[in-house]
Amino acid sequence: MMCAEEQALAARQLPAVPFYCPLAPAAHPGAGVLNDRTVAWMLRQNLDTDERQRSRLTLCDFGGLTAATMPYGTLEPLTLMAKFHAVLFSLDDGLCDETGASADLMAQETSRILRAVEAPAAHSGADSPHTASLRALRTELERYASPQQIRRWTESLRVYTSGLVWEASWRRSAGLPSLDDYVTLWMRAIGMAPSTAMIEIVGGFTVRDEELSDPRVQALTETAWTLVGWDNDLYSRNKELLRAGDDLNLIDVLCQELGCEPREAQVRAVAMRDRVMVLHSRLRAQVLADAGDELRAYVEGLGQFVRGHLDWASACPRYSAGAGPAARPGGWWKRHPSDAGTEPLPIPTISWWWEQLDTTRRTRGPAASTAVPVTAPRPRRREPLPHGTAR
Repeated sequence: MMCAEEQALAARQLPAVPFYCPLAPAAHPGAGVLNDRTVAWMLRQNLDTDERQRSRLTLCDFGGLTAATMPYGTLEPLTLMAKFHAVLFSLDDGLCDETGASADLMAQETSRILRAVEAPAAHSGADSPHTASLRALRTELERYASPQQIRRWTESLRVYTSGLVWEASWRRSAGLPSLDDYVTLWMRAIGMAPSTAMIEIVGGFTVRDEELSDPRVQALTETAWTLVGWDNDLYSRNKELLRAGDDLNLIDVLCQELGCEPREAQVRAVAMRDRVMVLHSRLRAQVLADAGDELRAYVEGLGQFVRGHLDWASACPRYSAGAGPAARPGGWWKRHPSDAGTEPLPIPTISWWWEQLDTTRRTRGPAASTAVPVTAPRPRRREPLPHGTAR
């Protein structure tokens, strides 16, 4: 029998929603081997001492996630990627979400992690299991990555860990962040920055710095991070409420921002997510039209991560076992977006993404530029967040 608090949390749960993703699925054939290797390694690392949590982590299907998001490359670098997933999941569950770690504690732990990957030879007897594991993975990375790629991966960990500290500060707060802050926070804390930095390492190619710094590619990268983060919010909210009473989620932030109930916020969240998916598809086609082989492989890798993440989540026991309503058979996907609009979402931190569409030269990026636009900018009215339509 549920206690009153559990009943209240159950009442806040929402039905599952289908996802729009026009990208084709793919999977590496080594998913089973990847998972067996990773689970055995994870248990040896003692990332979690709580037996219940260790059991939960063994259900995450790290091999399936890695095979679906990176269906290319050889087993060795893919195993490294799967191990990295295991550390991120353990950090997320064991330190970020369910233990109430303070921002001070997270700042200390993430600073030790960063030092370990900056200088893996500088061993410390005080390494936590997470720090020790990431130190070992950073050393192993040298077998497959160039110094340039290692630098990029290390910088991407700074993005991720800064997000974890910011996230921890809100988890100890009585309120929730603004929508604009939450969108920035979550695209960092979701862990996609170091994950997408692995695309070229696993794929065995190198993208030039000037290509990655192209605002179109920056926007495409951030839309992939955001789609994975928002998709995770949509399918994992029930689990987080039941296990941790966690309301740091796009739906609950929208409830605060718009003064609406969770069901309406869910409809709005899906519409926002679908508009970003439409933008990602259009930007992808635009960049691929004149991309060289390496940039093409990176862009296709971003899309595969978005699609593969959803393929994995659709069957992962982590999100279906005891986490409330599940999607009806055949109902995980939908054929059309609930919002196919091409106007920017009224969220300042990401509205610049839409400015990258339909121009032949990039003149504006995340920060304002003094360059002359190729085409005269159209005045835009500030529109409300989309309502979406049920499908």
